[in-house]
Amino acid sequence: MAKPDKDASVLAHIQTLVAEEHRLFERGELSADESHRLAALQAELDQYWDLLRQRRALREFGNDPAQAHERAADVVKKYIG
Repeated sequence: MAKPDKDASVLAHIQTLVAEEHRLFERGELSADESHRLAALQAELDQYWDLLRQRRALREFGNDPAQAHERAADVVKKYIG
């Protein structure tokens, strides 16, 4: 995952992923490839939401939001909320 440098680009990528996720959900029953893609989308969404939260927290406390970094999918999937 390339690290976006602005909140707007993070949000734009999240919106793109959500739109694709919704298209897959609307299909109902998914093929094995589609199910795999859905799982990958959901993992990437978790990572991007985490990145956005990091950027906002850094900014809130007077730090550089560019210091936010991608965390592994298996780390962020354990987060609640």
